[in-house]
Amino acid sequence: MTGPDSEWQLLNGGTLVGTITVDEAGMPWQRGHFFPEPAFSQFRPWFDELNAILEADEFERFDDAYDRIEGALTLVSPTGPVADFLLHIDQNRACFRWDAGPPTG
Repeated sequence: MTGPDSEWQLLNGGTLVGTITVDEAGMPWQRGHFFPEPAFSQFRPWFDELNAILEADEFERFDDAYDRIEGALTLVSPTGPVADFLLHIDQNRACFRWDAGPPTG
């Protein structure tokens, strides 16, 4: 389903928020270049907050902060939407893992 140079999309409803081009394919984490679309500007503060939480080792705050992302965005693999995912975006880099089952949302 994924490998180097595969493209993944990040959507909010039917709006493209950004594209990830995988350049490090491994399990469980995939890493790649993140190409934001204008719609990403409304979500960037959420990812910045997650990065700050991780840097401060305030892991007890992570789930509540991440729930917004998971509720608003869909990660789409080259073969279609994934069920659950964990996504970090820092500057122009993305790191993610996913569950290949049917979407739960």
